Amino acid sequence: MIEMSSPMEVKEAAFQYIDDNREWLSEFHLEIWDYAEPAFREYRSSSAYVRLLRGEGFEVEEGTGGMPTAFMATWGEGRPLLGTYAEYDAVPGHNQKPVPYRAPREGLHPYAAGHTDPHSALGVAALFGVLAAKYVMERFGLRGSLRLFGEPAEKVCGSKPVHAAKGYYDGADAYISYHPGYANYVRGEIQGGTYWSVLFQFECDDPVEWYGLTAVDATPYRRGWHSGGRVPAALDAVCLMYTLTKMSKEAMLPHTAYWTLNEFIMVGGQCTSDNLPPKISQVQYAYRSPTLSMQERITRVLENNARAAAEAAFSEVYERWITKTRVGLPNLVMAEVAYENLKLVGPPRYGEEAKEFAREVQRNLGCEPMSEPFLEYGLTYGGGEAEKPILSPGEMDGLLRRAHPAWVRNMGSDDYVDYTWHAPTVRFFTSRPVLRPLPDGRPYPWWVHVAMGGNPSTIDPCIITAAKTIAATLIDLLLKPEILRKAWSEFDERTDGGVGGSKWVAPLLPRDFEPPIELRWPEYISTPRGEEWWIPTLQNLKEYRRL
Repeated sequence: MIEMSSPMEVKEAAFQYIDDNREWLSEFHLEIWDYAEPAFREYRSSSAYVRLLRGEGFEVEEGTGGMPTAFMATWGEGRPLLGTYAEYDAVPGHNQKPVPYRAPREGLHPYAAGHTDPHSALGVAALFGVLAAKYVMERFGLRGSLRLFGEPAEKVCGSKPVHAAKGYYDGADAYISYHPGYANYVRGEIQGGTYWSVLFQFECDDPVEWYGLTAVDATPYRRGWHSGGRVPAALDAVCLMYTLTKMSKEAMLPHTAYWTLNEFIMVGGQCTSDNLPPKISQVQYAYRSPTLSMQERITRVLENNARAAAEAAFSEVYERWITKTRVGLPNLVMAEVAYENLKLVGPPRYGEEAKEFAREVQRNLGCEPMSEPFLEYGLTYGGGEAEKPILSPGEMDGLLRRAHPAWVRNMGSDDYVDYTWHAPTVRFFTSRPVLRPLPDGRPYPWWVHVAMGGNPSTIDPCIITAAKTIAATLIDLLLKPEILRKAWSEFDERTDGGVGGSKWVAPLLPRDFEPPIELRWPEYISTPRGEEWWIPTLQNLKEYRRL
């Protein structure tokens, strides 16, 4: 334990470490950004983290929880054990180069994946926050342990409920959760809501029984005649499921709170358009809401619709869970510590190179470039320009409260919430680059946000602000044991007894849950044509005629 150095001196040393390694930080971020690998298929991204962490002296367990692209990296000895995590999954449909005009990456389908939030920045900020903390622990002789999880598939909330269910989060003293946002703030009482996702697989494995005919029946609609009738089968079952759910969605829950339901057809009959009955089809549903009881209600409707669709289409239906998250548990002690450190670091600042990139975007959209193209402090919740550099937990609660009824205590969704039930956890955001509105009122197209997330001059300030805030918060937790005592006292009170208490919510997935890595998730593949997106690269554009 240090005697002569103050917490501020230790923090300044951590900040200097990040500044001295800024070029390395930026290069590693671009490496992850360029991989742009989607959920459960982040092979190169996770490998890059593992190599780097092992090179820094961390003990790394790969494939945690049965997920090939997950990991757990630990360094140090003794208590406290402090953790955070990296995410690195990209989003299908957002293929874009880091340039100020629309340009997909060459050699890939235009709707391949890209980093939207961007999780590339999230992960690198957490990584360098931990590395900076490790540096000052070695330099000043601080005792404790650091842990960095590699969390794949956040876009489907896929890994954290699995890690939680299998015990990986148990035994820590505190966790820090970070995400790039549109302003600089710390969450207070109002934490993330719950996200569930389930897949329904329809199979029609015995279509000959549809008509109940014998093999010698001479009627023209008997099986084997391409001009005859056929069983509705699995694809029709998915279509019926889709339609039934759209029709019943309005009756599931009242629209007095933020909840959503979305779907994705993962297998669509395998292109059997030769009057042969599709034997397998899959549809995935993902839904988020403020409460677990609302999730259970949606589940009952979906399961009822699946049974009805299967019966009508002469199919069997199987249910396969993808994820179930809890809601977030607040910890105001942790929130206040992170808030003070975010204020100490200050908001991201953009140099002339970043401003010129933004101006070029505006020129390419046919607008007069602005001398100050960025909103200085980003956007507040609801879309207005943030008036303060840093929003406190209480101020953020007030903004979130405006849009929702009083009974709503959780909003949005992100699987970070599963950390919050295993140790005191803070959730904070730093602003990614946000452009001032265009004079004609048009919104900026999606590719602008993706491009700025891959341009060092525009995204590095967001990463560095977050990395310094994480490092400073870790330092406070290492040097001031009273913070952890107070944080755990609050945790125990909110759960009525801590982990296992009467108000504590256990993981929603069983401990023996097998993560859904076998499903047909979008990914990059290698064929005789080379490496490409799972949707083959468009070669003959002239054959596509717009209607």
